[in-house]
Amino acid sequence: MKITFLGTGTSQGIPVIGSNHPVCLSKNPKDKRLRVSVLISWKDYNFVIDCGPDFRQQMLRHKVTKLDGILFTHEHADHTAGIDDIRPFFFRQGDIPVFAHEDVIHSLKRRFDYIFADENRYPGAPAVKVNLINNNVPFLIGDKQVIPVEAFHNRLRVYGYRIGDFAYLTDVKSISIEEISKIKGVKVLSVNALRIEPHHSHFNLEEALEFVDKVKPQIAYLSHISHYLGFHDEVEEKLPKNVHLAYDNLVVSV
Repeated sequence: MKITFLGTGTSQGIPVIGSNHPVCLSKNPKDKRLRVSVLISWKDYNFVIDCGPDFRQQMLRHKVTKLDGILFTHEHADHTAGIDDIRPFFFRQGDIPVFAHEDVIHSLKRRFDYIFADENRYPGAPAVKVNLINNNVPFLIGDKQVIPVEAFHNRLRVYGYRIGDFAYLTDVKSISIEEISKIKGVKVLSVNALRIEPHHSHFNLEEALEFVDKVKPQIAYLSHISHYLGFHDEVEEKLPKNVHLAYDNLVVSV
């Protein structure tokens, strides 16, 4: 299974529009981050977790010509706003499967009603096949089982996912011991680490490292990064041996 980090930035991406922060002015390509998403590929399958505002650019960059489905973590715009750009996949393949808990689907139906319309559909609008998911109920994508992992983004419910020996969580601030037990000992873990200073709805770096220590993966990648975390290379040097900063276009085999 191949994991491609399509984007590793927080909601504004890096560089932030109009910012003169040193990280935003960095010429290191690893300091330039699109909104978070990963592409999971195996055999002839391609699934993405989240599709934010940079989804079109990410699909073009990685020459993705087939999309088997989208797993949504939660409803915020930086994780969902690219859904209209599934149109080329829809035109070739038909309805695109989406997997999400009911709050996410409710939000998407309100914001993108034309995609979810049953009647009087606008010609050219994409369509999806909705798969509602619930915590503690595994489901299949292609021929692989997915285990939902419930966490909270302040008070908002977010789902992480374990697929084989890969676990992906983002926008986490709190998570129960029971949910952590679902992913203990995975080979590869990806989790959010927004910045150095504490934040009301995201792990900061210290909290992310504490979480990694609880999960004990073979290797961990930190993502959903803001410019306030610092320069990629400088932060990378200070991390534990089995923890790395993810960066856009990083490819990991699991």
